[in-house]
Amino acid sequence: METLAHKTERLHSLDSLRAIMMLLGLVIHSSVTYGIFEYRGSWPLKDPSSTSILNDHIVFFIHSFRMQIFFVVSGFFGAMLFYERKPLAMIKNRVSRIVYPFIVFVILLWPLITLSFTYTRLVFAGDPNAWAETLATIGTPLFFIPQKTWHLWFLYYLVMIIGVSILIAFAIRKTPSLARSISKAFSWIIQKPVLRVFFFAGITGLVYLIMGVSSVATSASFIPDFNTFLYYLTFFIVGWLLFKSKEHLDSFKRLDWACSILGTVLFFGYQLNVSSFSFEMTILVKSLVVWLLIFGFTGLFLRYGSKHSARMRYISDASYWVYLVHIPIAIFIPALIFEWELPAMLKFLTVLSVTTIICFVTYHLFVRTTFIGQFLKGRKYSRKISDIRQTQELGQLTTLRS
Repeated sequence: METLAHKTERLHSLDSLRAIMMLLGLVIHSSVTYGIFEYRGSWPLKDPSSTSILNDHIVFFIHSFRMQIFFVVSGFFGAMLFYERKPLAMIKNRVSRIVYPFIVFVILLWPLITLSFTYTRLVFAGDPNAWAETLATIGTPLFFIPQKTWHLWFLYYLVMIIGVSILIAFAIRKTPSLARSISKAFSWIIQKPVLRVFFFAGITGLVYLIMGVSSVATSASFIPDFNTFLYYLTFFIVGWLLFKSKEHLDSFKRLDWACSILGTVLFFGYQLNVSSFSFEMTILVKSLVVWLLIFGFTGLFLRYGSKHSARMRYISDASYWVYLVHIPIAIFIPALIFEWELPAMLKFLTVLSVTTIICFVTYHLFVRTTFIGQFLKGRKYSRKISDIRQTQELGQLTTLRS
């Protein structure tokens, strides 16, 4: 694989897609407390007075495509860094943007998440001394030492997946003919809307068969889970290969609405009849759903989100911080509204709204223009939307002059 000679222009659509997928985590973690399904150790909270199966459907639907799309886009941008900034620069960038934030926030957030879970669980149990008992846990052994990655699991696996992908890329670079054949075949498949859905669904189905399971639970353990790693590695590699065929991105717009609608209908049709599906039918349906939604939603973002938007750029810049810090807030707020006589859906929307507001306000006031923002994004930004617009216009002018 030869290094590309020119730089790829900023792809606002994929930036926005990655940000929205990250922010959908707030929807999941605000909704899951009010569902009926038992998530056990992965989310040990359930509001005993307000639950609805609608919240479970929201969680399951978003889970069917969200992180898969995120890893595809991450693979695309990872390849862009590898081939356009050279491998060493790419490695340094990923270490500073992923490894360091993971280490810092998994340590800082652990006690906050522990306290939030403890307090809300005691409130849900009707304990009148919930706050005092929660504070008493601070002195327990290992309180400040993380035992899980919680919602930062994707960063943990992303680091491992990037490492393996770099090794694969180096190996393939030694056989240029193989690299050209892979890129040529991938480009041919990716341009055919129906074929690509079935082809990649077939790969995902094969991965399910190799794992011997029909679902992949996100592993928050520090001990790597092979199924989680293998499953998301395949999506990352597709994104990596997609960068090499980026001139065909517009082909995603073909049948984008049809794929999105069909994927959604197929998902909910499966959900309503899940007990009647065999193992083989389950992995077939799930494999088709995920790729229909990947191609559908990506196509829609390419169709409607390719132009620069200062507000969307701001949201994209904020999404990393918002996702990193939202969990303890989304866990704590349900305790504060526990006694409110509201339907489960309204409680979910309340938690989502308050969590989103707090996260974006803290980003605006304490992150965007400070060393925290520089740590997460590599630079500080102005708080003014107009400055984002002006910077984009100057960049376009410079491009035209060059």
